[in-house]
Amino acid sequence: MNLVLRETALAFRRAPLLSALSITTIGFSLFVFGLFGLVAVNIERAIGSVAERVEVVAYLKRGTPIETLALAQADIEAFPEVARVEHVTEAQALARARRDLTEFQDIFQDLEVNPLPASFDVRLKPPFRDAAHVAEVARRLQAFAFVDDVRYGQDWVEKLDRLRDIAGAVGSAVGAAFALVAIIIIGTTIRMAVLQRSREIAIMRLVGATDTFIRLPFLVEGLVKGLLGGLVALGLSAGAWALVNQALLRSSFFTPAQAAIGVVAGGLLGLAGSALSVGRHLRSV
Repeated sequence: MNLVLRETALAFRRAPLLSALSITTIGFSLFVFGLFGLVAVNIERAIGSVAERVEVVAYLKRGTPIETLALAQADIEAFPEVARVEHVTEAQALARARRDLTEFQDIFQDLEVNPLPASFDVRLKPPFRDAAHVAEVARRLQAFAFVDDVRYGQDWVEKLDRLRDIAGAVGSAVGAAFALVAIIIIGTTIRMAVLQRSREIAIMRLVGATDTFIRLPFLVEGLVKGLLGGLVALGLSAGAWALVNQALLRSSFFTPAQAAIGVVAGGLLGLAGSALSVGRHLRSV
């Protein structure tokens, strides 16, 4: 292993300009991938913020004892899908309607009897904000004897599911395409280093060196260059995000975990590109 690390360090010292060019090329190829990642992250968070509005509203029958409602609320809060349950009384429902529906103020002022029922407003945990889980929670709420009706905007939730599926499919396809392009570019830059040392590789083969022994320094070199290129891409992505955030619109950046995964992904792409280039060269000689 020490020999492999020395050979890798020696490769950087032998051709510092080529190494810098390789890292820069890898960095810019991963930068394009990083820009796509930023778009995907912000789309995902935008969909997540819309999904936070998903709730199930169970309208309660009038005259239900408060003790029954308190026990039922505790039972509903124990559902694995449920994050929070809010009991909205009839008076609170009317006050909310007066606040939100200002165009009907005249109607609300002339009311002699409050027509709005009490309700349980049920918010779900993030993993369960899809049509299947929402429908299941609505079905269980409907089973309570004091529940008169359950509403959750089925069409809206199903459309949100479709939007999430489309975004995921497009993101996976485009991400795979960018990753493939990055591997090709990284492989090409490593190929330049392999060709530069083709005579050395031929001599190593003549003295009995195995393909694994020849490959290892190039694989480590590809990994290191991929990691450094990932750091360059992360810096460029941060600069682009800051510019967009200041000049155009408010957006989110990668979390520290996502940034670390991106740099590691750069290293793995460098390793893959190096393996392809070295393998092709060894098969051709």
